[in-house]
Amino acid sequence: MHQLLENLWEDYLTLTPDAKRIHDLFATNGETIVNDHIALRTFNRGAIALDAIAEYLAQFGYKAVDEYHFEAKKLRAYHFEVPTDLDAPKIFVSELLLEEMPQAVQDICEGLIAEAEQAIAEKGLSLPMMPWRTISAGEYELLLKHSEYAAWLATFGLRANHFTVSVNHLTQLASLEAVNELLKEKSFALNVSGGEIKGSEEVALKQSSTMANLVKWSFSDRELTIRSCFYEFAERFNIPGTDQQYRGFVAASADKIFESTNVAAA
Repeated sequence: MHQLLENLWEDYLTLTPDAKRIHDLFATNGETIVNDHIALRTFNRGAIALDAIAEYLAQFGYKAVDEYHFEAKKLRAYHFEVPTDLDAPKIFVSELLLEEMPQAVQDICEGLIAEAEQAIAEKGLSLPMMPWRTISAGEYELLLKHSEYAAWLATFGLRANHFTVSVNHLTQLASLEAVNELLKEKSFALNVSGGEIKGSEEVALKQSSTMANLVKWSFSDRELTIRSCFYEFAERFNIPGTDQQYRGFVAASADKIFESTNVAAA
């Protein structure tokens, strides 16, 4: 499990220079960062479908705990935990429901999935993984018109789109509000869709995130400036009326967190 998480983290850092800067900023302030969760994206087809990813994660001890649906974005998701190690980071995996996408989107994505099927048949599934060709800028722009999620996934493949700082484990920054103030003071751009802070103590989870880094990306035919990956921050509370901390996710908040990679916000 630790090697899986390390591989995902090192790959993520190559696309997310803000994460390293924030990590170093917190360390300078005397903080030890604990990861609350990681998120990945996929298509709902064959060897890379959500259920196939679940089988892959099972070898590292991860079990699906809850299921989530995002009707407007045409997504389904599970969050995974390690029952024998509740300190292990949770993993949130979502999949795009391709059958609900326009035919032009399906055609591009089905071609990529066929390449992924072949790659996995030859080498097996591993994470992180770029299991298909580099798409063209034209394909990216077509996907983007219909689904920011599809465009991101077709571009970047099977890799972490964010890691998450557990605010509960910070010692110098006492709240998510304090984290956000420090980030803004250091000129990091926050995702303000749905407000800087998504959720509340009443739903036992508050979340915020940076906007994904802008990167120059080489498509098969030309370069475009697009958004890569982002850093999230989560503060968890006890489930109302209990002394148990909430371990799940709030769909309405997660829906807005997805938008941290939206190019339209560039």
